[in-house]
Amino acid sequence: MSSASPALHPLDPQSASAPTDTAVHLRDVRRVFSGREVLGGIDLSIPPGEFVALLGHSGTGKTTILRILSGLDRADAGTVQVPTARSVVFQEPRLVPAKRVWQNVVIGHDQNRAARETAIAALREVGLGQHVDAWPKTLSGGEAQRVALARALAVEPDLLLLDEPFASLDALTRMRMHDLVAQLWERHHPAVVLVTHDVDEAIALADRIIVLNAGRITLDVRVNLSKPRLRTDARFGTLRQRLLDELGVISQPARHE
Repeated sequence: MSSASPALHPLDPQSASAPTDTAVHLRDVRRVFSGREVLGGIDLSIPPGEFVALLGHSGTGKTTILRILSGLDRADAGTVQVPTARSVVFQEPRLVPAKRVWQNVVIGHDQNRAARETAIAALREVGLGQHVDAWPKTLSGGEAQRVALARALAVEPDLLLLDEPFASLDALTRMRMHDLVAQLWERHHPAVVLVTHDVDEAIALADRIIVLNAGRITLDVRVNLSKPRLRTDARFGTLRQRLLDELGVISQPARHE
């Protein structure tokens, strides 16, 4: 799903002076729902091509930030600068059952030969070239999510937004999707914002991890680990513990059997 809303939402007089060398620029962004402040003045800049993970408990503002970046929601105050070319992958694939797989990839566009060729190329990239004319109901959960990813990449976004896209998948499929996303990011290099509750997932994929609590950023840390990142690496474990501490999670000691 791509968003065609304006690249710049001028919510204060200084919005026109926002940096031009960033894919995402948020300054003092605030959002209130039913009298409750969900975002309490978020400042965040993401350069082109950077992969950022947003971590936090439910209700901390992660998805609200993603929805504002996608154009599905609007800040009550502050500056929001995003690329015009951006797309979203949600937790559920959101495929249209009455349309074939290739048609779901280019949904919202003319269903002509050029669109079909674009869809085929995107499906091949995610390993589904053999399912071009399949119906969504014939796909596994992982395959359906690959179609959603192909749909997001087909518009060649400068900003790819991932809203817990692996949460409903089994552990093995989730690991395969991690590898696929990493490969596609290396190939296309959009800026990426991943919303997740999974600390290991964030460390495995992101260049940078941001922890939110009560609508505010409490930690912004760079992941200085070479890829692929192994959970057995001591530095992985150290960062994992730091993030768990920030989240207020008591981790269990490793068991040796």
